[in-house]
Amino acid sequence: MPIVRANSPPEGARLSVLKTIFTWWNGATTGIHFTVARRGRLIGQDELGNKYYEARDARDAYDPGRKRRWVIYQGYADASKVTPDWHGWLHYTFDDPPTTHPFAVKGWEKAHLPNLTGTIHARKPQGAISRGGDRQAATGDYEAWAPD
Repeated sequence: MPIVRANSPPEGARLSVLKTIFTWWNGATTGIHFTVARRGRLIGQDELGNKYYEARDARDAYDPGRKRRWVIYQGYADASKVTPDWHGWLHYTFDDPPTTHPFAVKGWEKAHLPNLTGTIHARKPQGAISRGGDRQAATGDYEAWAPD
């Protein structure tokens, strides 16, 4: 039976701290949390749990007069998880964030989906190797090339 100290954190908590220190793809690192606390202010959060920040001043801006903007992803860091309204704000297409001026969604627009390539939810069309590679035979005037 393992020895458990009264004040020691559980194993999962220790691994979580190590992941925060050393991995950037599972959310923000400790250095980013420090930078955000020191230099940024929270602007808002989207429905996927991503948090959006803006610098308090333009001291470290890339363009004169523009404050830096950034996102801290909820979970795995993937740029396709940024919704269209927040994408526009991050790239200075919109001056005001979606928290003050909500994005007008048209009736014909589909809901945002992140890129599913490489996941189990990726599209697998007929003939894809992951579906067995079977496809319909080519018809019409198609003639396969064969080297002589």
